Amino acid sequence: MIVIIPSRYDSVRLPGKPLIDINGKPLIEHVYNCAQDSNADRIIVATDDERILSAVKDFGGEAILTSNQHQSGTDRINEAIDILSIKDNEIIINLQGDEPLMPASLISEVTSLLDENSVYPMATACHRITDEKEFKNPNMVKVVFDKNDCALYFSRAPIPWPAANKKSTPAIFGYGHIGIYGYRAGFIKQYSQWPVVDIEKSEKLEQLRALYHDIKIKVCVVDKLPGPGVDTPEDLAVVKKVLAS
Repeated sequence: MIVIIPSRYDSVRLPGKPLIDINGKPLIEHVYNCAQDSNADRIIVATDDERILSAVKDFGGEAILTSNQHQSGTDRINEAIDILSIKDNEIIINLQGDEPLMPASLISEVTSLLDENSVYPMATACHRITDEKEFKNPNMVKVVFDKNDCALYFSRAPIPWPAANKKSTPAIFGYGHIGIYGYRAGFIKQYSQWPVVDIEKSEKLEQLRALYHDIKIKVCVVDKLPGPGVDTPEDLAVVKKVLAS
Protein backbone atom coordinates (compact mmCIF):
# COMPACT_ATOMS: atom_id res chain seq x y z
CA MET A 1 0.00 0.00 0.00
CA ILE A 2 1.18 3.49 -0.91
CA VAL A 3 -0.08 6.60 0.86
CA ILE A 4 -0.18 9.67 -1.38
CA ILE A 5 -0.82 13.02 0.29
CA PRO A 6 -2.04 15.67 -2.18
CA SER A 7 -0.95 19.09 -0.95
CA ARG A 8 -1.48 22.45 -2.64
CA TYR A 9 -0.13 25.77 -1.45
CA ASP A 10 -3.11 28.03 -2.13
CA SER A 11 -5.96 28.15 0.38
CA VAL A 12 -8.56 30.90 0.55
CA ARG A 13 -8.89 30.87 4.34
CA LEU A 14 -5.35 29.77 5.23
CA PRO A 15 -2.79 30.73 2.54
CA GLY A 16 0.24 28.44 2.58
CA LYS A 17 -1.65 26.05 4.84
CA PRO A 18 0.65 23.00 4.47
CA LEU A 19 3.58 25.04 5.80
CA ILE A 20 1.82 26.60 8.78
CA ASP A 21 3.81 25.90 11.93
CA ILE A 22 2.08 23.66 14.46
CA ASN A 23 4.13 23.20 17.60
CA GLY A 24 7.46 23.43 15.78
CA LYS A 25 6.58 21.40 12.68
CA PRO A 26 4.80 22.31 9.44
CA LEU A 27 1.27 20.94 9.07
CA ILE A 28 2.34 18.65 6.24
CA GLU A 29 4.88 16.94 8.50
CA HIS A 30 2.20 16.10 11.07
CA VAL A 31 0.08 14.53 8.29
CA TYR A 32 3.10 12.60 7.01
CA ASN A 33 3.73 11.27 10.53
CA CYS A 34 0.17 9.90 10.67
CA ALA A 35 0.90 7.83 7.58
CA GLN A 36 4.21 6.60 9.00
CA ASP A 37 2.36 4.93 11.86
CA SER A 38 0.27 2.86 9.42
CA ASN A 39 1.45 -0.19 7.48
CA ALA A 40 2.32 1.88 4.40
CA ASP A 41 5.09 0.61 2.13
CA ARG A 42 5.70 4.12 0.83
CA ILE A 43 4.50 7.65 1.61
CA ILE A 44 4.61 10.41 -0.99
CA VAL A 45 3.53 14.05 -0.85
CA ALA A 46 2.26 15.22 -4.25
CA THR A 47 2.42 19.02 -4.32
CA ASP A 48 2.16 21.98 -6.68
CA ASP A 49 4.72 24.14 -4.89
CA GLU A 50 8.50 24.09 -4.54
CA ARG A 51 8.27 25.36 -0.95
CA ILE A 52 6.22 22.36 0.14
CA LEU A 53 8.52 20.04 -1.82
CA SER A 54 11.52 21.51 0.01
CA ALA A 55 9.85 21.33 3.44
CA VAL A 56 9.02 17.63 3.00
CA LYS A 57 12.56 16.81 1.92
CA ASP A 58 13.92 18.79 4.88
CA PHE A 59 12.16 16.47 7.36
CA GLY A 60 13.25 13.38 5.41
CA GLY A 61 10.03 12.66 3.53
CA GLU A 62 9.45 11.84 -0.12
CA ALA A 63 7.71 14.40 -2.34
CA ILE A 64 7.13 15.07 -6.02
CA LEU A 65 6.13 18.19 -7.91
CA THR A 66 2.85 18.09 -9.85
CA SER A 67 0.82 20.56 -11.91
CA ASN A 68 -0.83 23.59 -10.31
CA GLN A 69 -3.87 23.17 -12.61
CA HIS A 70 -5.54 20.22 -10.87
CA GLN A 71 -9.13 20.67 -9.68
CA SER A 72 -9.00 17.90 -7.07
CA GLY A 73 -6.66 15.84 -4.95
CA THR A 74 -7.59 12.75 -6.94
CA ASP A 75 -6.38 14.37 -10.15
CA ARG A 76 -3.11 15.23 -8.43
CA ILE A 77 -2.76 11.63 -7.28
CA ASN A 78 -3.39 10.44 -10.82
CA GLU A 79 -0.46 12.52 -12.05
CA ALA A 80 1.71 11.16 -9.23
CA ILE A 81 0.85 7.60 -10.27
CA ASP A 82 1.93 8.43 -13.81
CA ILE A 83 5.18 10.13 -12.74
CA LEU A 84 6.11 7.24 -10.46
CA SER A 85 4.95 4.48 -12.87
CA ILE A 86 2.91 2.83 -10.12
CA LYS A 87 1.36 -0.50 -11.16
CA ASP A 88 -2.39 -0.68 -11.75
CA ASN A 89 -3.01 -3.24 -8.97
CA GLU A 90 -1.25 -1.19 -6.29
CA ILE A 91 -3.48 0.06 -3.45
CA ILE A 92 -3.32 3.82 -3.05
CA ILE A 93 -4.55 5.65 0.04
CA ASN A 94 -5.55 9.28 -0.48
CA LEU A 95 -4.69 11.02 2.79
CA GLN A 96 -5.73 14.66 2.64
CA GLY A 97 -2.96 17.12 3.40
CA ASP A 98 -4.91 18.96 6.10
CA GLU A 99 -5.67 15.93 8.31
CA PRO A 100 -2.93 15.89 10.97
CA LEU A 101 -5.05 13.87 13.41
CA MET A 102 -5.93 10.92 11.16
CA PRO A 103 -5.47 7.68 13.13
CA ALA A 104 -3.03 5.27 11.49
CA SER A 105 -5.44 2.45 12.35
CA LEU A 106 -8.06 4.02 10.09
CA ILE A 107 -5.60 4.11 7.18
CA SER A 108 -4.93 0.42 7.78
CA GLU A 109 -8.66 -0.44 7.98
CA VAL A 110 -9.41 1.17 4.61
CA THR A 111 -6.42 -0.65 3.11
CA SER A 112 -7.73 -3.97 4.45
CA LEU A 113 -11.06 -3.44 2.69
CA LEU A 114 -9.29 -3.56 -0.67
CA ASP A 115 -6.78 -6.23 0.38
CA GLU A 116 -9.59 -8.56 1.41
CA ASN A 117 -12.05 -7.70 -1.37
CA SER A 118 -10.25 -7.81 -4.70
CA VAL A 119 -13.41 -7.06 -6.73
CA TYR A 120 -13.72 -3.53 -5.34
CA PRO A 121 -11.78 -0.65 -6.93
CA MET A 122 -12.48 1.89 -4.17
CA ALA A 123 -13.05 2.00 -0.41
CA THR A 124 -13.74 4.51 2.33
CA ALA A 125 -14.92 4.77 5.95
CA CYS A 126 -17.79 6.13 8.01
CA HIS A 127 -19.02 6.38 11.58
CA ARG A 128 -22.40 6.29 13.25
CA ILE A 129 -23.89 9.73 13.90
CA THR A 130 -25.49 10.07 17.33
CA ASP A 131 -26.18 13.81 17.38
CA GLU A 132 -29.13 15.40 15.56
CA LYS A 133 -27.31 18.69 14.96
CA GLU A 134 -24.42 16.82 13.33
CA PHE A 135 -26.87 14.81 11.23
CA LYS A 136 -28.39 18.01 9.83
CA ASN A 137 -25.07 19.82 9.34
CA PRO A 138 -24.27 20.10 5.59
CA ASN A 139 -20.55 20.06 6.41
CA MET A 140 -20.99 16.51 7.70
CA VAL A 141 -21.32 14.30 4.63
CA LYS A 142 -23.70 11.39 5.13
CA VAL A 143 -23.55 7.96 3.47
CA VAL A 144 -26.05 5.13 3.07
CA PHE A 145 -24.94 1.66 2.03
CA ASP A 146 -26.37 -1.70 1.01
CA LYS A 147 -26.31 -5.16 2.62
CA ASN A 148 -22.80 -5.74 1.27
CA ASP A 149 -21.53 -2.49 2.82
CA CYS A 150 -21.24 -0.78 -0.56
CA ALA A 151 -22.22 2.88 -0.79
CA LEU A 152 -25.60 3.70 -2.31
CA TYR A 153 -25.25 7.49 -2.04
CA PHE A 154 -23.36 10.29 -0.31
CA SER A 155 -25.03 13.59 0.53
CA ARG A 156 -24.68 16.78 2.53
CA ALA A 157 -28.39 16.43 3.26
CA PRO A 158 -29.54 14.33 6.24
CA ILE A 159 -29.99 10.83 4.80
CA PRO A 160 -31.83 8.59 5.36
CA TRP A 161 -34.48 11.12 6.37
CA PRO A 162 -37.09 9.72 8.85
CA ALA A 163 -40.06 10.60 6.64
CA ALA A 164 -42.61 8.76 8.77
CA ASN A 165 -41.57 10.61 11.91
CA LYS A 166 -40.70 14.13 10.75
CA LYS A 167 -41.56 16.03 13.91
CA SER A 168 -39.65 13.95 16.44
CA THR A 169 -36.00 13.17 16.88
CA PRO A 170 -35.10 9.94 15.07
CA ALA A 171 -33.55 7.21 17.18
CA ILE A 172 -30.82 6.56 14.60
CA PHE A 173 -29.12 9.40 12.77
CA GLY A 174 -27.37 7.46 10.03
CA TYR A 175 -23.66 7.44 9.17
CA GLY A 176 -21.16 10.23 8.65
CA HIS A 177 -18.54 9.87 5.95
CA ILE A 178 -14.86 10.10 6.88
CA GLY A 179 -12.85 11.70 4.10
CA ILE A 180 -10.20 9.07 3.50
CA TYR A 181 -10.18 6.96 0.33
CA GLY A 182 -8.46 3.83 -0.86
CA TYR A 183 -8.24 2.99 -4.57
CA ARG A 184 -6.51 0.66 -6.94
CA ALA A 185 -4.12 2.74 -9.02
CA GLY A 186 -5.65 1.56 -12.31
CA PHE A 187 -9.06 2.79 -11.22
CA ILE A 188 -7.74 6.29 -10.51
CA LYS A 189 -6.51 6.50 -14.09
CA GLN A 190 -9.98 5.53 -15.31
CA TYR A 191 -11.77 7.89 -12.91
CA SER A 192 -9.69 10.91 -13.94
CA GLN A 193 -10.77 10.48 -17.57
CA TRP A 194 -14.46 10.86 -16.72
CA PRO A 195 -15.99 14.35 -16.86
CA VAL A 196 -17.56 15.89 -13.77
CA VAL A 197 -21.23 14.83 -13.47
CA ASP A 198 -24.26 16.83 -12.33
CA ILE A 199 -24.76 15.15 -8.95
CA GLU A 200 -21.08 15.70 -8.17
CA LYS A 201 -21.43 19.40 -9.00
CA SER A 202 -24.61 19.73 -6.96
CA GLU A 203 -23.29 18.09 -3.78
CA LYS A 204 -19.64 19.10 -4.31
CA LEU A 205 -18.65 15.48 -3.62
CA GLU A 206 -16.31 13.89 -6.13
CA GLN A 207 -17.01 10.31 -4.99
CA LEU A 208 -20.44 10.65 -6.60
CA ARG A 209 -18.73 10.51 -9.99
CA ALA A 210 -17.73 6.94 -9.18
CA LEU A 211 -21.27 5.97 -8.14
CA TYR A 212 -22.67 7.58 -11.28
CA HIS A 213 -20.50 5.19 -13.31
CA ASP A 214 -21.73 2.20 -11.28
CA ILE A 215 -18.48 1.75 -9.36
CA LYS A 216 -18.80 -0.17 -6.09
CA ILE A 217 -17.35 1.72 -3.12
CA LYS A 218 -16.76 -0.55 -0.14
CA VAL A 219 -17.45 1.14 3.22
CA CYS A 220 -16.28 0.20 6.71
CA VAL A 221 -17.86 1.50 9.91
CA VAL A 222 -15.21 2.56 12.43
CA ASP A 223 -15.24 3.58 16.08
CA LYS A 224 -11.99 5.56 16.23
CA LEU A 225 -12.54 8.90 14.53
CA PRO A 226 -9.98 11.38 13.24
CA GLY A 227 -9.60 14.67 15.04
CA PRO A 228 -10.54 17.87 13.22
CA GLY A 229 -8.93 18.79 9.93
CA VAL A 230 -7.46 22.24 9.37
CA ASP A 231 -9.78 24.38 7.23
CA THR A 232 -10.03 27.59 9.25
CA PRO A 233 -8.01 29.57 11.82
CA GLU A 234 -10.39 28.19 14.45
CA ASP A 235 -9.59 24.62 13.37
CA LEU A 236 -5.89 25.43 13.55
CA ALA A 237 -6.19 26.59 17.16
CA VAL A 238 -7.98 23.36 18.14
CA VAL A 239 -5.42 21.15 16.37
CA LYS A 240 -2.53 22.96 18.05
CA LYS A 241 -4.05 22.24 21.46
CA VAL A 242 -4.66 18.58 20.64
CA LEU A 243 -1.13 18.00 19.34
CA ALA A 244 0.39 19.87 22.28
CA SER A 245 -1.37 17.52 24.68
